[in-house]
Amino acid sequence: MALGLESIVPCNRPSVAEIIAAPEPSFSFEFFPPKTEKGELSLWQAIRELEQLRPSFVSITYGAGGSSRDRTVAVTARIATDTTLVPMAHLTAVNHSIAELRNVIGHYASVGIRDILALRGDPPGDPQAEWVRHPDGLDHADELVRLLRQTGSFSVGVAAFPDIHPRSRSFDEEVRYFVGKCRAGAQYAITQFFFDWEHYTRLRDAVEAQGCYVPIVPGIMPVTNVRQIERMAQLSGAEFPAELALRLHEVADDPEAVRAIGVEVATELTLRLLAEGAPGAHFITLNKSTATREVWKNLTGARASV
Repeated sequence: MALGLESIVPCNRPSVAEIIAAPEPSFSFEFFPPKTEKGELSLWQAIRELEQLRPSFVSITYGAGGSSRDRTVAVTARIATDTTLVPMAHLTAVNHSIAELRNVIGHYASVGIRDILALRGDPPGDPQAEWVRHPDGLDHADELVRLLRQTGSFSVGVAAFPDIHPRSRSFDEEVRYFVGKCRAGAQYAITQFFFDWEHYTRLRDAVEAQGCYVPIVPGIMPVTNVRQIERMAQLSGAEFPAELALRLHEVADDPEAVRAIGVEVATELTLRLLAEGAPGAHFITLNKSTATREVWKNLTGARASV
């Protein structure tokens, strides 16, 4: 049975929407629920190492078709109770009825989680396969946003795609879908990772031209594995610059050299985005802390020298 509003645990910390709307840039990290005991140890090592940097908030992803639902709720709840971090959970509509979605929302509420990133999600197994709506479920992310806003006092964010979502037929359609999610009640957005700052500003400016001023936080992924990033870029629709690909392939057999390039590129991209008015940066850690900590150190030094 879905939990009601009375089950929400009181929380005095600021919401993610409030954090992102603040004058100072937000800096946040993304993790994913582990599948193995070894992965669990790696995750919590990364969380503890990155906790020392005092990020604005952290997010926990949600597996395709809800495959990691229980692990996502458990990890997010533990972050809320056992760390000093502000957790934001992900939620997708894939393979879920509205009743099941309400139940998941109730689980989040029951452990005091009030910040959720609402995503339609990709088909399980093959993200590029045909989307099939659950018979009793939802078709689009804007419907999930409305459900969350109607269910309780949640701070709700959505995804944005500077390089255009693979299912969008044009940039104009991408902008229209995004504005629709905001008008449904989304209070902020976090982008898919990308590498060209101009793609971010193009999306932001086009959205604002439609009268939508929801803050859009850029998602940044420091490259640490060439094949992995190329595969992820292919699946997500992100444009992987040929010049960067060449640099990385030249040192592909040297993990430290690959990480050094990834850290350099992520640092330069983040600094440019902040200079262009981005409200912060959301780092996709892949449950590893080294590259993210190195980018953070670079940013701290660069901002201190200004």
